Amino acid sequence: MLISGWGLLVLPLLSLAQEGLAWLTLGLVRPWGEVWPRWLPYLGGRPVPVLAAVVPAAFGAVTCSVYGVLLVWTTVHGEMDITPWGNWLLTACYLPMVAWGPLLGAVTVHYYRRRTPR
Repeated sequence: MLISGWGLLVLPLLSLAQEGLAWLTLGLVRPWGEVWPRWLPYLGGRPVPVLAAVVPAAFGAVTCSVYGVLLVWTTVHGEMDITPWGNWLLTACYLPMVAWGPLLGAVTVHYYRRRTPR
């Protein structure tokens, strides 16, 4: 990629950020996502406000869904110098990423419904 200096850290840091956000998604379906960790000053042990989890998760769901649609559109309509087998393999590898947005939206709705009184 011909990147030098601090630019070499972009890909590893982006990967770590993605892993961290994926890990936080588990908080929407696990009990530990309902209470702040005890080691956080002023917040530790208190319940997480519902909107503090739902709003970023909903934004992430919409963003991931739009990205997934754009990925499919680019794969279908893009002019790539790739064999049909390579195109199929590329599509098969990235297909789970396309499902991430709608699945994140589903667990966000479930989190909201579970945490708010009816």
